[in-house]
Amino acid sequence: MTPTFETLELTIEQQVATVALNRPDKANSMNAAMWEELQSCFEWLDGEPSVRVVILAGNGKHFCAGIDLGLFGNVTGSGESTEAARKAETLRRTILRLQGNLSAIENCRKPVLAAIHYTCIGGGIDMTCCCDMRYASKDAYFSIKEIDIGMTADVGTLQRLPKIIPDAVVRELAYTGRKMSADEAQERGFLNQVFDDREALL
Repeated sequence: MTPTFETLELTIEQQVATVALNRPDKANSMNAAMWEELQSCFEWLDGEPSVRVVILAGNGKHFCAGIDLGLFGNVTGSGESTEAARKAETLRRTILRLQGNLSAIENCRKPVLAAIHYTCIGGGIDMTCCCDMRYASKDAYFSIKEIDIGMTADVGTLQRLPKIIPDAVVRELAYTGRKMSADEAQERGFLNQVFDDREALL
């Protein structure tokens, strides 16, 4: 039986599973439930014999606007403890858990194709770096936005992206937070192909 999720829409048709981020009213920002559900979903897909390939997409106007800022307090390790070492340990454990959530995409033995439209920032880049192939519509853009809120992109972007595009480009994107267009992303080797619009992409 196909599982159901609060933040993801999973459909299977002709041995192709489509996992759609399904918080369109929140620009598909990644709240605590989505992180956990991504891991559960991709672990299930990994072992599901009826699935041969997985498409990771986003419902609504945006593909993914990154981490939900409502989760931000937990990610930075704020809590009841005021002791610096305990806060640091909470942060470390949170980051390791989030890394594990996304690594489930990378560890899925079925080919995973990202279908990206419009916004792909912050955690969205972490997520798509885990995919085997990446495709986008012309209006898509990519931004490592963590720099703008004083964070390091430590959930996978800085580990995986330098294996996909040149290291100097990764550094520029991480230090500046600038937007990289779909055409540039294809030229750099991040995208396999760019399509005219979301309909053509899908």
